[in-house]
Amino acid sequence: MSLLRRFFKNETGATAIEYALVGSLMAAAIILGFGNLASVLQWLWSDNESRLVQALSVK
Repeated sequence: MSLLRRFFKNETGATAIEYALVGSLMAAAIILGFGNLASVLQWLWSDNESRLVQALSVK
């Protein structure tokens, strides 16, 4: 019975699991952030390119 009590009192594994959850959430946020950043940069460069083409073809 004391072995069972010691098992339920032991909290060292819970801390490791919490760190793993926080780390995985941070990784997911970074990956999603870079995905959105890539699409915004692609739109920005395509928009600037089209404006440059229009400006050069006006002559």
